[in-house]
Amino acid sequence: MPTDRTSAGDPARTLQLLWREAAPDRGRGPRRGLSIDAVVEAATAIADADGLDAVTMRRVAQELGVVPMTLYTYVPGKAELLDLMLDAAYARMPRTDTAGQPWRRRVTAIADENKALFERHPWAAAVSTSRPPLGPGLMQKYEHELTAFEGLGLSDIDMDDCLTYLLTFVQASARAAADARAAQHDSAMNDEQWWQVNAPLLARVLDPDTYPTAVRVGTAAGAAHGTAYDPDHAYAFGLRRTLDAFAALIDQSRDPSAPTST
Repeated sequence: MPTDRTSAGDPARTLQLLWREAAPDRGRGPRRGLSIDAVVEAATAIADADGLDAVTMRRVAQELGVVPMTLYTYVPGKAELLDLMLDAAYARMPRTDTAGQPWRRRVTAIADENKALFERHPWAAAVSTSRPPLGPGLMQKYEHELTAFEGLGLSDIDMDDCLTYLLTFVQASARAAADARAAQHDSAMNDEQWWQVNAPLLARVLDPDTYPTAVRVGTAAGAAHGTAYDPDHAYAFGLRRTLDAFAALIDQSRDPSAPTST
């Protein structure tokens, strides 16, 4: 399945656009009083409403009331536009002031900020950022987020590793939550309704004698959460376990002689 990726366009042109070092080419097409920011805002609004697949140069041009060729004088194509959209979303993220707070609260704030980002812009969770858009929004975000791990005795590499792991967890959680919402939307019923509809068949095939552990645990989890998968519970559980793992690394960095768990 094709995946939308950042940094898929022309690198030099993308960096110029991200840092606003290149003015639009006024030699092609009429000047319509647009700006790169206006183009990015229009594309973001489309993605928020209809998903990233709906963002085409033609659709964005229609929203702005210009012909597509005018749009190309501002942005070369969708690949570069995606980088601009994501970097702008990063720049607008609220940043919690956690100065002086315990490190667990600082890290939790970073996770929650990114969770909120994906809730505001669901399309962003589906974008691969293995080659991140190195714009001002990303750099502000990275600088802010690294402070959650500052002063803990971690090496620079460990700080980057911890942040990368945390953000990967949050993005995966956001994707799973989006899948759960899509399943509910496509089936026109929530999980409880789905299980009720399929209960007779499930009772016949899920034999507790054949699958004793699976049936016992699955029943207990379903009763506890009211669903087979609860995104909020999964996020809270995963974040707690992530913080516990970081605590072990921090303890080890402060006392290298301490035994490590295997």
